[in-house]
Amino acid sequence: MSETPAPSSGPAASGDVVELRVHGVSGAGAEQVLGRPHAHQVAGDRNGGFFRPRPGYPDTAGPAGVTLEAYRWSDLPSGTAVRTLSLVFLLPFMLCNVAVWMRPDTPRSHAAMKALCRVLGLTLTVLYVLSIVGVALDLVAWQCMAVPRCVSNRDWLSWLGERPTGQRLAVLSVVPAAAIGLLWWLGARPGRPFTAFRSPLAARVSVQELSAVGQWDTAPIVGRLRSIHVAAAFATLDATLLAARARPGSSVAAQVLALVVGALLLVCVALVCAHRMIDEAEPGARVDRLTRSLRTVACGLTVLVVVVVLVDPAPWPPGVGMPGYGETVASIFITQTVLLAAIGLLVLRQRRARGVPPRGRGAPAVAAIATGLAVAFSAELVYRVADLLNRNQPTPGQLLMSPPVAYMWAIFGFVLAVVGTLVVAGLVTVVSGRSRFRDAAAIVARDFPDAPPEANDRLRQVERAIARARFTERLESLTVVYASLVGLGLATSAFGFMGHYPADLVQGYIGVPGDLVNFLVGVGSWVIAGLLLGLVVGGIFAYRTAEFRRYVGVIWDLGTFWPRSAHPFAPPCYAERAVPELARRITYLTGRGDRVLLSGHSHGSVLLAATVLQLPPEVTDRVALLTYGSPLRRLYGPLFPAYVGEETLREVGRRVGWRWINIWRETDQIGGWIFSPRRQDDPAPADDPAAMVDRREIDPPDVVVPPSDSVPPQILGHWPNETDARFVAAVRELADRLQADTGRP
Repeated sequence: MSETPAPSSGPAASGDVVELRVHGVSGAGAEQVLGRPHAHQVAGDRNGGFFRPRPGYPDTAGPAGVTLEAYRWSDLPSGTAVRTLSLVFLLPFMLCNVAVWMRPDTPRSHAAMKALCRVLGLTLTVLYVLSIVGVALDLVAWQCMAVPRCVSNRDWLSWLGERPTGQRLAVLSVVPAAAIGLLWWLGARPGRPFTAFRSPLAARVSVQELSAVGQWDTAPIVGRLRSIHVAAAFATLDATLLAARARPGSSVAAQVLALVVGALLLVCVALVCAHRMIDEAEPGARVDRLTRSLRTVACGLTVLVVVVVLVDPAPWPPGVGMPGYGETVASIFITQTVLLAAIGLLVLRQRRARGVPPRGRGAPAVAAIATGLAVAFSAELVYRVADLLNRNQPTPGQLLMSPPVAYMWAIFGFVLAVVGTLVVAGLVTVVSGRSRFRDAAAIVARDFPDAPPEANDRLRQVERAIARARFTERLESLTVVYASLVGLGLATSAFGFMGHYPADLVQGYIGVPGDLVNFLVGVGSWVIAGLLLGLVVGGIFAYRTAEFRRYVGVIWDLGTFWPRSAHPFAPPCYAERAVPELARRITYLTGRGDRVLLSGHSHGSVLLAATVLQLPPEVTDRVALLTYGSPLRRLYGPLFPAYVGEETLREVGRRVGWRWINIWRETDQIGGWIFSPRRQDDPAPADDPAAMVDRREIDPPDVVVPPSDSVPPQILGHWPNETDARFVAAVRELADRLQADTGRP
């Protein structure tokens, strides 16, 4: 990758206003952002760079003669097909990492939330290893290769089928070891050389937490967590092998190794909870040597365990499945249930202590979604391989080669969670529909009081758009419902620990036919397979099709905005480059005499808010801010209360001298108002400059067909429209205020 061009690059100083546009998630090309057909790059590289209209073409200036410039960052979260597809399989890790940033806005909850999320992330890594162990060691090496019917006509299995159990397990241990190595490689390879894009500022100039985005040097933290997770992964492989080996009469070496592996796992859990050690900023510290040594010891132990499994002459215990494996899987599910409950109780405790509505509910919800996806993906992998080995016979029954019953409970819980959430969503849609449409009708009646009768159909379309946009406020509650159901589904794994099958237990205590339960388990398995396939296809199309990526890529762009703090195998954080790069460019432009109007759509407004908090006063004195479709208050405020709160937003306004306009629409499903939902003709408090920030934009501007067109104006919703006259007016106003406050040249 090429380095960022030196500050001397780009056009000469003009002393005028530069409108720096930052697109939202999955934004389009620079030409579309600029609204000009020809653009050339003036700074940055192919992954993220600054573009201006190419000189020599007409109409290169913006409103009020401003100089147009665009920052394109959409290739930072995902720029290649391999990287985009890897995000699909790293999705549970990414969501678990996001959950730690959703903590309540009370300092005393930070340490506890970080410890709980990091331990939960460790269990996700353990579950990843257990799923591979379940395929390679339990289903193939232990069950299938012991049955001649299973290995017949399968040359890829029969060569090892007649070997002793120890040899089969030792040889196929290469598969989970390779899977751990793959995960290790994915976590270790840098997404971008972010170290070249550190902020030029020596220290933080704001006390707000959001100002630290892009200034965290997370490389040491990620390296330590990665070493711990790799050690825990190899220790998990060792533990499953030794659990199958454990029985009266097993060798002393196996018993000693079992104690050492158990101690190693406890050390891993203790280290991820010791956040003061892990979060030490200086690289090369004692904790780095400790975590690397732990990883080395774990790798060496794996070699010793495989050797013991291979040469130990003690007979193997009888059993259909690999001894101890099913109990281990059920124990992980129960542990995850306890951790999710602890995260939820931590949020509820903050609510009772402060006596205010809960903030930070996204943390337990997203953590539960991450866990539910990881459990579902693991169960589906094991079940699909079991179907293959069973010659596609149904696996919900108690067949000879069958996954542990805990996986069956996991799929059954997934089905109940999905069905329950869909039922609740339907009820919420119906119950809230009347109030949402009533409010939408009142808004439309006020916005278009003189609409002619022939515009009734268009008015109803606008009402539906506003009513759908207002459903966003219900999504958080639905997410909490789904998370609660996922937690209950994981709790049912306790029945799997006791060896009870869903069909037997449900039929015996509830009276639902067991065949129906088995049918639901089978359907749930295929639903999970469809979900995985949909994510893979979505990842491919998100890479190849810009329009499709605008919707699918939202998950990746939002999830990778936050640094890796809870799980080291989450995708890299692009804000570690984007925010410092923006700060460097703005500092350069103002330093040469320009004034900068920052224009951010959707998530671009979040990047700009974090950037403004990093700029010193001599820079922000020459900066204005225009946001549109901004989710700062509507989504980021409730989801990330510790980082995007009322005081944080007010400090952004104070830093730019309240030269801030936020354009919002009632039809927008994502963006909204920042400080006040008032209309422009409503009176505003004279002593509060924040009340003048928000500008409500009627969408569409009219419901009748204009004389120059054949269709009425379109409903924009969340889509940007920099050519709209109201947007142009806002740019002119901010440009005039910038020139008035800083003195015209």
